[in-house]
Amino acid sequence: MRHPIISIFEEERNPKIAKEQAAYMKNRFSFFGLKSPYRKDLQKPFLMKANLPEKSEAFELVKDLWEEPQRELHYFAQEFFAKYMKQLGKEDLEIIEWLIVRNSWWDTIDFLATKPLAEYFKKFPDERRETLDRWMKTENIWLQRSAILFQLKYKKDTDLELLRYVILELADSKEFFIKKAIGWILREYAKTKEEWVLEFLAENELQPLSVREARKLIRNSRV
Repeated sequence: MRHPIISIFEEERNPKIAKEQAAYMKNRFSFFGLKSPYRKDLQKPFLMKANLPEKSEAFELVKDLWEEPQRELHYFAQEFFAKYMKQLGKEDLEIIEWLIVRNSWWDTIDFLATKPLAEYFKKFPDERRETLDRWMKTENIWLQRSAILFQLKYKKDTDLELLRYVILELADSKEFFIKKAIGWILREYAKTKEEWVLEFLAENELQPLSVREARKLIRNSRV
């Protein structure tokens, strides 16, 4: 059954803004032309706890919306999905991965990696290494970027051995989004333990973009 959010977004479409949004995203996706604050106001009732369906129904809806062409429906779907993060079971890695590898671009990947995937790996740490080993062997840069970024907000709980492993596995990647993610995770962790980041940069050869991104908050360092 067609979800009412689709009709609501359609009724409020703005072709001029939609064209600008599509151009910003390199015309990879269609848009209704809803700016983020307005979109969030429109979808707010559907994200209220009292209106949330059971998890199984919700996850089916997420998949249905993910297959729609308009990007605003993907944004709604991932924010809807995030309402169930505390209910994630071990089997739900499958849907997280399903979302990561479809309609992939940095805007959804960064949300999925740092929210549902981050929560999943906190809840099921024993799943981390096997999953990341598998993702490292793929040529899917979005799985690889997710492997880097899921610990972005872990701070003192960051698994440094795993972080080192993932970064060094991807250190030679020529992909912009991988190089950028490596720098981003190091820059973020420097807020927690700058000395570790300095030592890591000194001991390992990374792509120049990764190093520049990592050093943005520690420009006066010796690295």
